[in-house]
Amino acid sequence: MKIVKAIFWTLWRIWFYVLMGVPIIIMSPFLILSILSEKTYPQFFIMARLWAKIILFGMGFYYKIEREQKLEKGKSYMLVANHTSMTDIMLMLVISKNPFVFVGKKELVKIPIFGFFYKRTCILVDRESSKSRFEVFKRAQHRLNQGLSICIFPEGGVPEDENVILDEFKDGAFRLAIEHQIPVVPMTFADNKKRFSFSFFSGSPGRMRAKVHHFIETKGLTLDDKKDLKDRVRQIIYHQLLHYTKGKA
Repeated sequence: MKIVKAIFWTLWRIWFYVLMGVPIIIMSPFLILSILSEKTYPQFFIMARLWAKIILFGMGFYYKIEREQKLEKGKSYMLVANHTSMTDIMLMLVISKNPFVFVGKKELVKIPIFGFFYKRTCILVDRESSKSRFEVFKRAQHRLNQGLSICIFPEGGVPEDENVILDEFKDGAFRLAIEHQIPVVPMTFADNKKRFSFSFFSGSPGRMRAKVHHFIETKGLTLDDKKDLKDRVRQIIYHQLLHYTKGKA
């Protein structure tokens, strides 16, 4: 039985990367045209959302999104969520119709095909380099000034300890939100780790729940309020994760 499961997981994981790559190859002429100029990023974003839906449905995932508040068209936000899976990227794309730019780790550039577009459309960070972190702020500010939103997973990566439900948050997302006086949108992803974790022999098709919480306004806040804002957002996501864990959702 273990051998059968291992074969299933292996084929299923391979299928995930097929679903990542094939739609990109098919759409590549349009994708390349859409990244030639920053002005056409919204067109790229539309295709990215289609790509995300193909992957989720192709893997047998169906999502259920609960919204306490809806994003307003044409408005910039700081989108933040807990991070446990590569599918967090796809689910975030599905949730937000407002064009946004990911701030993500540079290692994903190594993924064939996907990495080519990832490098050219996302803001990459090398967390070991202070210079890289400074460049992230400059590029994020530039994108916000263009009217786009920014998405950051504030844990800065996936918790290394399997028993940790939510890691500590980094400051970056909250500093940017305050500096640009844009709302922070906390989101909780309940099932992504169970559905498709970073452990190879794990996961299964099924439901993906997400909750978009009430937005937190930053108008009038200063950088002195950064820690309070960060802690408030973390508590919202943490308590929602506990709520899901107890099976009350």
